[in-house]
Amino acid sequence: MARTILVVDDEKSILRSLEGILSDEGFEVLSAETGVEALEGIKESTPDLVLLDIWMPGLDGIETLEEIKKGYPNLQVIMMSGHGNIETAVKATKIGAYDFVEKPLSLEKLLLSINNALEYYRLEEEISLLKEKDKNRYNITGNSKAIMELKEQIKIVSPTNAWILISGENGTGKELVAHTIHLLSRRSHKPMVEVNCAAIPEDLIESELFGHEKGAFTGASTMRKGKFDSAHEGTIFLDEIGDMSLKAQSKTLRILQEQKFERVGGTKTIKVDVRVIAATNKDLEAEIEKGRFREDLYFRLNVIPMTVPPLRDRIEDIPGLVNQFVPEFSLSTNIEAKEVSEEAIATLQKYDWPGNVRELKNLIERLMIMVPGSVIRNEDIPAPFNRSSDIKTGLESNFVSGSLKEAKGEFEKAYIETKLREFNGNISQTAEAIGIERSNLHKKIKGYKLDKFKS
Repeated sequence: MARTILVVDDEKSILRSLEGILSDEGFEVLSAETGVEALEGIKESTPDLVLLDIWMPGLDGIETLEEIKKGYPNLQVIMMSGHGNIETAVKATKIGAYDFVEKPLSLEKLLLSINNALEYYRLEEEISLLKEKDKNRYNITGNSKAIMELKEQIKIVSPTNAWILISGENGTGKELVAHTIHLLSRRSHKPMVEVNCAAIPEDLIESELFGHEKGAFTGASTMRKGKFDSAHEGTIFLDEIGDMSLKAQSKTLRILQEQKFERVGGTKTIKVDVRVIAATNKDLEAEIEKGRFREDLYFRLNVIPMTVPPLRDRIEDIPGLVNQFVPEFSLSTNIEAKEVSEEAIATLQKYDWPGNVRELKNLIERLMIMVPGSVIRNEDIPAPFNRSSDIKTGLESNFVSGSLKEAKGEFEKAYIETKLREFNGNISQTAEAIGIERSNLHKKIKGYKLDKFKS
C-alpha cells in the first residue's frame, strides 16, 4: 500500500514539481496551498507524512505545525524553507518537526529525509502496538472482591516509587502483578529486569547482580553489566526472594540501602536509581524466626505489602479466566477455539486449585488440545478436577433401581467409567488402579457397553 504525503506550499510551481517527483517514487500525493487547507486535508485523509513550507500567507508553517502536533502528535512533519535559519529550525524541531530541509530542495536529501521519517513513524506505530500488547498480556482478569481490592491497590501504588513486597501462593500471578505495576508506573519507558533469586548459584550472585569487569575471574573475557545496572531508572523484580541464600541476602541488602555498587573486579563506584518489587510464596516472618531470612532485609523490602489471593478464594473469576485462556491458546497454537459449557465451568468452580491460576491455565490448554469436539463438556474434565463424578450418579441411582443387585451394577458401571476417564482410557493402568485383571476389566467394559473405552 502506497504511503500518502501531503505537500503544503503557497508556490504552485513547487507543488506541481513535488507532486510529479513523489508520484514517480511510488507515493500517493495530496497538496494544499495554505495552512488552513493543510489542516482540513489532514482531517479528511490522515496522511503518513507532511512536507510543510514555513513562509506562507495567513497561518504560517510554524503555526500550522503547532496545530498539527496538537491533533496528530505522531504525524511526521518535514519543514521546508528558502529563508531558513538555525533559530527557526530549532524552534520547529522543539515543536515536533522530524526534519528541516532548505530550498532549493536537493531531491536526494529530500527523499532520504522522507524515507527516514516514514521508517521512524512505522517504528513508533510498532512500539505503540507492542506496548498495547504488553498491557493486554499483563491484564489482571477478574471482578471478585479480592481482585478488585488488589487492582485498587495497584492503581494507587503504581505511579509512586514505593518499594513493594508481593506475597502469594505459587501460580497466583505475582509476576503478573509486578509487571502491571511497572507498566502503570512513571518508569514504564525504562526496563523491568527480572531476577529469579532461587536460580542464582551463591558463588555467582555478585556477578549476576552487580556485573563484572573483563578479567575479573576465569572466563570473564568481556565486561558485563549486572541486573541492577541494567535496571537503572527502571524496575528490578526480585522473584522468590524468600529462596535467596543468607549470603546473597546480605549482598542484596547492601546495594538496596546504598543504591551503589562496584562490579566484580572493578574499583569504580556505580550509582543506580531502581525501584524494587519483590515477590515470595513464603511466610517471611516465619522464615525470620527460623533464621532463614534477614529481618533488616524484610523491613527494607516491605514498604508496601500486597497479597495476591489464591484462586479458591475468587472462584467467581473462573469463567472470565477460562474465556481469556481459550482464545489465547487458539491464537498461539492455531487450534480452533472451543466453547466451554456452563456445566463444565460449574465443575471447575468446585475444585480447590492448589496450583491456582497456573493450574487452571494448564488444564484449559490440555482440554483445548485433547477434546475432539467444538465444546468442552462436563464429562471431558478429568479427575481430580471433576468432583461431580459419575460415581455420585451411580450412588443416587440406588434409590431408583429395583433391587440391590441392580444398584450395585449401576455403581460399578459409574465407578469403572470414572476411573477410565481418570487414566484417559488406558485399560492397563485402570485395571491396576482398581485391582482387577486386565481381561476382567475388558469384560466389564463390554458388559456395561462402555465401548468408547475399548483399546
